[in-house]
Amino acid sequence: MNYDLIVIGSGPGGYVTAIRASQLGFKTAIVERESLGGICLNWGCIPTKALLKSAQVFEYINHAADYGITTSEAKADFEAVVKRSRGVADGMSKGVQFLMKKNKIDVIMGTGKVKPGNKVEVKGADGSQKELTAKNIVIATGARSRELPNLKQDGKKVIGYRQAMVLPQQPKSMVVVGSGAIGVEFAYFYATMGTKVTIVEFMENIVPVEDEDVSKQLLRSLKKTGIEIMTSSSVESVDTSGEGCKVQVKTASGMQTIECDIVLSAAGVVANIENIGLEEVGIKTDKGKIVVDEYYNTSVKGYYAIGDVVPGQALAHVASAEGILCVEKLAGMHVEPLDYNNIPGCTYCSPEIASVGYTEKAAKAAGYELKIGKFPFSASGKASAAGAKDGFVKLIFDAKYGELLGAHMIGANVTEMIAEIVVARKLETTGHEMIKSVHPHPTMSEAIMEAAADAYGEVIHL
Repeated sequence: MNYDLIVIGSGPGGYVTAIRASQLGFKTAIVERESLGGICLNWGCIPTKALLKSAQVFEYINHAADYGITTSEAKADFEAVVKRSRGVADGMSKGVQFLMKKNKIDVIMGTGKVKPGNKVEVKGADGSQKELTAKNIVIATGARSRELPNLKQDGKKVIGYRQAMVLPQQPKSMVVVGSGAIGVEFAYFYATMGTKVTIVEFMENIVPVEDEDVSKQLLRSLKKTGIEIMTSSSVESVDTSGEGCKVQVKTASGMQTIECDIVLSAAGVVANIENIGLEEVGIKTDKGKIVVDEYYNTSVKGYYAIGDVVPGQALAHVASAEGILCVEKLAGMHVEPLDYNNIPGCTYCSPEIASVGYTEKAAKAAGYELKIGKFPFSASGKASAAGAKDGFVKLIFDAKYGELLGAHMIGANVTEMIAEIVVARKLETTGHEMIKSVHPHPTMSEAIMEAAADAYGEVIHL
């Protein structure tokens, strides 16, 4: 079975790569060991957003009186919430199956392994084996939950994100280890559903990759929902011998024991690069990632890698962009390397977080002189009407040339607002141009215009 291009892995990196390759005339196949759509569609981005929507609806109902609506007491059916989430994921996976057929891409189910001589070996779940050949092979095998040495996951009491999505019953209490996007999203979901949640974060601030102002605001917002948060703390051990878990947490003031039903390890992800033939082919790796150039060539000609297995942000939209860029370069199109400093990051707890570019701290460290504008949603008419006044938009400009260095938002629906900033930065838009771009009123998005105006001393509504 000979192809122009074979993709190993059908996540948002893999399946998008395959579709773009097919559009460009490549005879294409995709190898997948589990479900089309990969982790993102089946166990990540999509089903978690379905869970979070259920939590948000529950929260709305519980606060209906704030909007002048009287309701009887709402009850959350945990099993039904999980079932809805799985249904959404299954529907999306079926959508990818349709796209594979539409684009005439051969789907080969099984575990793929690269071999020398531009070959891919595929082992089926039934033990069958086949060998494929292709001029070009793209490795897009993604990542899995990182397992900490002192926090071994047993899948029952100490779990990763996959088990957190399909627990058979709602725990009464949970310790979440790590406060990145995965950690705070699950913390918000379970706390809103009624679980007593404690977040343990090793760093000084929660969501540590975000601007410090955003971290501080989220801390206040999550505490208001009843979530306990321990920063500059680390989980030293978990005793699961009893009915629940006894978690030993090292804090600045000494050791502390927390008892809970479930411990969720949300300490990031690790790339799936083991047992896929890299050593046999001679493909170089470094620090747990496949080494690639700016167009995703590995150290061996004809083999490429994209997504979570290569350096860069482990995000679905990054993997998709890398895959498209990779095959367009292969097709001889004129393409430019991806600008990793203009990749938006989104976190879907409540309030949401969205950011792109430099944080204030990073911009100062890079030597820029700054103009900073900030507009709180407490001053936004739309936010007040919606009952969502927590948060703000913060814009960071280079004082010398007016370049928009970074944007940091926390508030309701800000994940839908960040794309404006990504496009503005791509087009090298200045602060003055943003101020003069008329934004609709009343909207949450006009806070972007107001924040730009604040940076230049022209803000109206503050």
